[in-house]
Amino acid sequence: MSYLFLTSGEPAGIGPDLCLQYSQTERPHQVVVLADISLLEQRAKLLQLNCKLLPWVPGDKATQLAGTLSVFHIPLRAPCSAGTLDVANAEYVLAQLEQSVAFVNSTRGAIVTCPVHKGILNDSGINFSGHTEFFADRAGVEKVVMMLACEKLRVCLATTHLPLKDVANAINGPELKQTLTIIHDSLQKQFGIAEPRLSVCGLNPHAGEGGHLGLEEQQIIEPALDELREAGLTLVGPLPADTAFTPRALANIDAVLAMYHDQGLPVLKYAGFGDAVNVTLGLPFIRTSVDHGTALDIAGTGSANCGSLRCALNYAATMSANSIF
Repeated sequence: MSYLFLTSGEPAGIGPDLCLQYSQTERPHQVVVLADISLLEQRAKLLQLNCKLLPWVPGDKATQLAGTLSVFHIPLRAPCSAGTLDVANAEYVLAQLEQSVAFVNSTRGAIVTCPVHKGILNDSGINFSGHTEFFADRAGVEKVVMMLACEKLRVCLATTHLPLKDVANAINGPELKQTLTIIHDSLQKQFGIAEPRLSVCGLNPHAGEGGHLGLEEQQIIEPALDELREAGLTLVGPLPADTAFTPRALANIDAVLAMYHDQGLPVLKYAGFGDAVNVTLGLPFIRTSVDHGTALDIAGTGSANCGSLRCALNYAATMSANSIF
């Protein structure tokens, strides 16, 4: 029996709203929401949504009926109001993530995450840089890769949540080779792509302009790509980032590797915001997420759109079906 374990995320944000909106239609997947049942009841009343919340016990079938939701209860640490952050509930958010890992390690399935508020977690004393890093640590893996994907584009990151001033020093040959190998293997084993074709952005404008605008391409990126090509990977680049995302450059490309967060993700979010999915590659289990934040300003108003959550759940289910671990 394969489950999708859905963490509801920051309780003051739109995560609970998204879970309840998703419950309103019949669905093909067995989704188990990790949340405080009383919080969901409170939010359902606020949103004027009818939803029967069914306590879930490991091993039970999860409901797939419209207007119902299977919930594994995790208690809030303090009362919660939509839109109002409280450091007291940071442990509640962390407990969802810890429990999702425990479940996915003991059952067949995948983890799908609603957004958390990294600032409030860190303000509470929890050292938290992101879901990606958290799941890598809990899985005991040295390296994972963040991918965002929509219908027409997949973008992976060589570096993730770093200040821009630290990016160049974080890029090196061994890390790049490991990153590209993870992407290549994941596309084969979880996406069913037999011979992935990857495009790689340069770090500097014009991919270094032959060394006139930086030497990282000549000294680090190109040698790493050449070694991987000799090992059988199909790689294009390094390409200037301002042309790497044109239709011509993307033709027959299965994924693009950007060197840093804001080099690749603005393009992806422009192409598919609201329908994009965050995927963590390199884990011993499947993890996907929505492509947006907690949206505290619209929590509890009914304005949230569960399109990205629906895509994340569908993506996780498809990857589960294709996976060879």
